[in-house]
Amino acid sequence: MAAALPNRMPDDSVSYRRNDLRSDDPRQRLIVALDVSTAAAAQRIVAAVGDSVLTYKVGMQLYTAEGPRVVRDLVTSGRRVFLDLKYHDIPNTVGAAVTEAAKLSVSMLTVHAAGSGNMLRAAVEAAQINPGLMVLAVTVLTSMDANDLEKIGIRGSVEDSVVRLATIALANGCQGVVTSAREVSTLRAELGDRFAIVTPGVRPAGGNAGDQVRIATPAEAIASGASHIVVGRPITEAADPAAEARAILGQISG
Repeated sequence: MAAALPNRMPDDSVSYRRNDLRSDDPRQRLIVALDVSTAAAAQRIVAAVGDSVLTYKVGMQLYTAEGPRVVRDLVTSGRRVFLDLKYHDIPNTVGAAVTEAAKLSVSMLTVHAAGSGNMLRAAVEAAQINPGLMVLAVTVLTSMDANDLEKIGIRGSVEDSVVRLATIALANGCQGVVTSAREVSTLRAELGDRFAIVTPGVRPAGGNAGDQVRIATPAEAIASGASHIVVGRPITEAADPAAEARAILGQISG
């Protein structure tokens, strides 16, 4: 990043525990998406949000623009990083990529559940060099609905596809999945609560849905059984990002 981020957070507040899915501290459950194109823009968001957020998502946009340095700077400053690159390739390639990601000390990363059990196992095995790293399998993108699935040859409901893909992911060692809030309660009912569910497409009540189709409010996502929620533009584009983050933390707590 353009300048070093300050080390403001105590070590015990950012130490990641794989099984700490339902902490009383709502900051453990909120992930802010840094969907920007420069490290400087990401730095401004992190500084504006302050201590209200512990974990930031670095996705394809920022990572492609700035590379691993932006991840290293966030980790060095005491933040957790959710590396959301959605790896989907042959097992050897994905395993090699996850090995490099694990060396960056990220706390979470994503692979596509549709990549097959062999690919998922390769990712999980590669992640073991970083014991605190969670491998999350993306099920069905929150921008998609049943019509979109049918067009690519997948019949049945979105919920059926999510359950099927999540079952494969967990059977092959993934510690959690990524899905919309609409499928969370079904996943909990059918697969239990011993895994993380990260829910993107979260918008405060009355917020703009943007390009998301299957959305929910923070309170709805948590009530349905999500362990973590991802919020981007409602916080990062707010006039006061810290105040918006605190408001969402209040909704999580409520």
